[in-house]
Amino acid sequence: MEFIEDIPTPNLDNVVMHGSFGKKIEGTLCLTGHYILLSSRTEHNDELMMLTINVDAVERKLNGPTGGSVILKCKDFRIIQLDISSLEAFTNVATSIETLSSFEDQTKFYPFFFRPNYPILEDGWTAFQPELEFSKLLQGEDWRITYVNSDFKVCPTYPKALVVPKKIDDKTIMASAKFREGGRFPVLSYRHEKGTVLLRSSQPLTGASSHRCKEDKDLLDAVLGPGTRGYVIDTRSPAAAQTAKSRGGGFELEMHYPQWRRVSKPIERYTGLLDSLTRLIEACNDTSLSMDRWLSRLESSNWMSHVKDTLNCACIVAQLRVSLTRSHVL
Repeated sequence: MEFIEDIPTPNLDNVVMHGSFGKKIEGTLCLTGHYILLSSRTEHNDELMMLTINVDAVERKLNGPTGGSVILKCKDFRIIQLDISSLEAFTNVATSIETLSSFEDQTKFYPFFFRPNYPILEDGWTAFQPELEFSKLLQGEDWRITYVNSDFKVCPTYPKALVVPKKIDDKTIMASAKFREGGRFPVLSYRHEKGTVLLRSSQPLTGASSHRCKEDKDLLDAVLGPGTRGYVIDTRSPAAAQTAKSRGGGFELEMHYPQWRRVSKPIERYTGLLDSLTRLIEACNDTSLSMDRWLSRLESSNWMSHVKDTLNCACIVAQLRVSLTRSHVL
């Protein structure tokens, strides 16, 4: 068995699992290199079979010298509690799951150990051809595919093949990438059948001195036709955008991008959304709450407000791009 050194207690009887909606199962717990298994071994076949990589966090709740509860908070929002009556086994199980669910080396994940018992009919790496799929978007002579990021050195978070305006050469793209945080220069994300497009990019590195980049402006202006305007949707609050500017980031200044109008539609940052989602999940998994108390917890999580803000922002993008002005949007 793989990773046997990380599993001092591979099998354990009389473990009680508390799952969703108060369901309780008592059975045998088995830990492998990639799976957490629990079976009651009854005719009803109640069991748990879950990849350890699905565990997002492990919490320990001691019950004195008689063991404790290992609480698994999963990436699919489930919260699973394992009650273990032995202190040593409790510690071993919690430590094993923590180790097996948080490998830093990606080659230790389950896909690298999977051995199919059936023939492989198609190579998944060649199933998607960017040239073929992008050809559905590249109507006319306005766009082209660039491989400037073929080695991922221009932008480590962009793919190898990208769609950019045809009149812009790779040298201009590389200059624009240096002016954008993380190298995420403006690229095509979506093209509507009416011709309007949705672009994506990171913030420009204007800084407190309001630096500019001619190549970045040329790239964005190449998307627009003569005498037309585009819209930059900034999902930060005005205060957050100004703070980013003082730290070396910033936003597209109108005096440098006269054909583009900036619109602020704030959406909560990632950390705030994660905290809100955590509070929502905790409320949903607390079966002791009354309806009034649950609604109060739901409101205090602010999750519905974040969903509303996100939908409002998406609605503005759709209206600008299709319904109202038929404009290009970044």
